[in-house]
Amino acid sequence: MWPRGPRPEDGRVTEIIAGLYMSPPELLALLGAVALVGARRLPPIARPRVTVAAGAVLVLSAIVLSAVGIRWQMLPVLAGAALASPFALSPLLRRRTGRPARRARWWLALPGTVACVGLIAAGPVAAWAFPVPVFPEPSGRFAVGTRVVQWTDPRRPETFTADRHDRRTVVVQLWYPARKSPAGTERAQYLGRTGHEARTVSEALADYAGLPAFLIDGVPRARTHAVFNAPVADRGGRFPVVLFSPGSGGVRTQNTAWAEELASHGYLVAALDHPYDSAAVVLTDGRTIRTRTTSTGDRDKDDQLAAEWTAVRAADLRFVLTQLDRMGRGEIAGPPAGRLDTGRVAVGGHSMGGAAALQAARQDCRFDAVMDLDGYPHGPVSPSLHRPTLALTQAITPGTDPDYLPRLTEALQHNTATSYRLTVPGAAHLTFMDGPLYLPPVPSTVGSLGRTGSPHVVAATTLAFLDTTLRHKPGDLAGVLSAYGDLSVHEPGDSRRPGAIKLCDK
Repeated sequence: MWPRGPRPEDGRVTEIIAGLYMSPPELLALLGAVALVGARRLPPIARPRVTVAAGAVLVLSAIVLSAVGIRWQMLPVLAGAALASPFALSPLLRRRTGRPARRARWWLALPGTVACVGLIAAGPVAAWAFPVPVFPEPSGRFAVGTRVVQWTDPRRPETFTADRHDRRTVVVQLWYPARKSPAGTERAQYLGRTGHEARTVSEALADYAGLPAFLIDGVPRARTHAVFNAPVADRGGRFPVVLFSPGSGGVRTQNTAWAEELASHGYLVAALDHPYDSAAVVLTDGRTIRTRTTSTGDRDKDDQLAAEWTAVRAADLRFVLTQLDRMGRGEIAGPPAGRLDTGRVAVGGHSMGGAAALQAARQDCRFDAVMDLDGYPHGPVSPSLHRPTLALTQAITPGTDPDYLPRLTEALQHNTATSYRLTVPGAAHLTFMDGPLYLPPVPSTVGSLGRTGSPHVVAATTLAFLDTTLRHKPGDLAGVLSAYGDLSVHEPGDSRRPGAIKLCDK
């Protein structure tokens, strides 16, 4: 829980300094703690002034941090400073009382100094390992707006509940090209519309991953580059649409860096929360729906369950596209109504969301292109795909599921349009989401591409694919993709036969 007092979202004092992983008050507290420990090693004439200044900086920083919420990473820093304080202040007190100052022998003082330094050093190391995510600046020409909508499908019963009157409801976040907001405009919070929603989702994600919630307590403090409900851009025409489904247990915001980058280049991105599958979904009436999808440990049963959940997700994607089509015609108000081009639509997803994207494109020919971000193709591989497909995969290791590549290859080879499978060296499963921005840089978990490299690779490859398939920009797509890894191109021999590409009226 957050300490009482102003929340982090109430001001900009908790803005993280890029590259340092700490806010200005945290950095001042760290410097004050270091100066307090080091003051005893300074010449006698400088020692009192440095000690007093360091103590004052520490006290002021602690007051500010208490008001805005102290991250757990700062606790060892403050503990180290507290441990050092008696030893740093005692010489000053002795001087004021006229008693001679005495310094402990170095071999007696060394263990205490080492303990203080160790505690203080643990703070920035922990802040680096579990940082408040800093989102990369979008590189496109548009500013980014965002909006959250909630839609209920009156034709589809909710299969996760026993209430026969319950209907399937999804929460969707839109990122779209927007007008540039005035300086100082508050940016959207990560993980939720409000601080409460962000903390609820963060705690649910930690619980889903089996982590103590405090480890990622910095994640809901993050600010993105988008502005909620910003006016839509007054240029750029109608925007191609990209639908996105997150991974199992994932949430609509899990690929925010990617969504903002696409929006800045003129795309409308719509990412879904899948209730009872996503770790936590906060509805507009305040209810929170937790995940009910759990594995059994039996491979055959789990495969069947995954196929069923994938089918629900695919139906969610198709329903949301229908709603976006209504928004594009102006039947649903609010930005970016009237500016969507649902004649140019791609569908994508991460992990199970990638499987759902493949299924949705098989079932609904309104989707013009498909992106599978390291997703195992659950469910049937028929009917064949009839749309250009990009599959990004992590580096294949002996620990990779041996069925993964054969299954994915089978799905791509049954495509009557050109498909691309790009294996990205140094990538892991979580490389393809925001995880590298706030998780420890453990290669087996988030890959070895780094906190800036990971989002760049995902955005650059998918943008090239979307520009080619939705905007029909000329260029060597295979050449662009191959610069990022090992590329396999599946181009069926019958792809040029009349009727091989399935078409439909939109």
